[in-house]
Amino acid sequence: MGTIFVVTGANGHLAGTIIRYLRTRNCQVRGLILPYEENTDVSNVRYYKGDITDKESLGPLFSHGGNDEMIVIHAAGIVSLQKKHSPEMLRVNVDGTRNVIQACLENKVKRLLYVSSVHAIPEGNRKDPIRETGHFSEDAVKGSYSRTKAIASQMVLDAGAKGLDVVIVHPSGIYGPFDTGRNHITQMIIDYMEDRLRFGIRGGYDFVDVRDVAKGCIAVADKGRSGECYILSNRYISVPALLECLSLETGGRKIRSVPSWLAKLILPVIRLLGRVSGSRPLITGFSLDVLRSNVRFSHSKATLELEYVPRSMEDTVHDTVRYLKTGECML
Repeated sequence: MGTIFVVTGANGHLAGTIIRYLRTRNCQVRGLILPYEENTDVSNVRYYKGDITDKESLGPLFSHGGNDEMIVIHAAGIVSLQKKHSPEMLRVNVDGTRNVIQACLENKVKRLLYVSSVHAIPEGNRKDPIRETGHFSEDAVKGSYSRTKAIASQMVLDAGAKGLDVVIVHPSGIYGPFDTGRNHITQMIIDYMEDRLRFGIRGGYDFVDVRDVAKGCIAVADKGRSGECYILSNRYISVPALLECLSLETGGRKIRSVPSWLAKLILPVIRLLGRVSGSRPLITGFSLDVLRSNVRFSHSKATLELEYVPRSMEDTVHDTVRYLKTGECML
C-alpha cells in the first residue's frame, strides 16, 4: 500500500514549501496547478492542471487505486487585504473548498487537511489569547477574506460529521523564503531592497515562517486528531522591529514608521497611486484594522501535541533576503 499526498494550490508559497518537504519522503505527491500555470515534475512529484472551482477538472488528480491511501492538503485559496467583497474570492475559497470536499468523499480519501486562517476564528477579548474553536460563523469575524475562510472551515467540519476524516490548520501571517512577491510581506521586503519603500506603519502582527507552517501542516496530516483544529502561529512582531531587522540584515537605510491614524488619512492617495502604477497596495483599510486588532494567537496546542516550535524573526529575515538575492535557501 502506498501513500499519495494531493496538494492544491501547488504553485503557491505555502503549498510549494509543503511539496519541498514531501519530496524527501517515501510517497507520491500530486500538486494541483491552474490550467495556465507551469511546473516541472521531479522525483516523486507530479503536477496536474485543474481548477478547484471546476469539479470535473479534479478527476485525474483524485484518481487512485484501491490499495493506495490518499491524503489531501487543500491549500489553494485567495488571500486579500481588501475589505470589499470579492465574488472571485467567494468562488475560490468557498465553492472551491466545497468541490474539494465532495471529491474527497467520492474518492474515499484517508484524510483532508484544510488550510484555513487565524482570521476565521473570532477575535474575542483583546486581553485574551486567541485559541482554537470548534465552530465557525461568518457573522463572528470581520472582512470578506475572514468570512470566506470561516464559511469554508465550517463546511470542512460538517464534512467530518459525514464520515470524512478532517483536520484544519490556522496559520497566522506567513512570510519567509521560496516566494518571489505574491506574499504581502515578501513584496514589502522586495520594495525595501529596491528602495521603493518609503514608510512603515506602527503596529504589528503574528508573523510565522512558511517552513514552520509547512512542517506543521505535515505533522497535522500525519498525527493531528481527527476533527480538530490547530493554530500554526509564532509571536507578535511589530512592523518597526521587522524593518529594523531588515535594515541590519541588508545594511540598508532605516525606514520611519508612521501611526496608523495618519496612514488611514492618506489611504485615498495610496489607492490612487496603486491604480496608476498597477501595483498592489500593502496598506489597506483591512490591513490597518488587523495591525490594531488582537493578534495574540496561541500555538500551545500544536506545540504540546505535535512538537511545533517556530523559529525566530532574525532567522526568517536572513533566509528570505538570501533567497531573494541568490535563489538559494535551506529548508
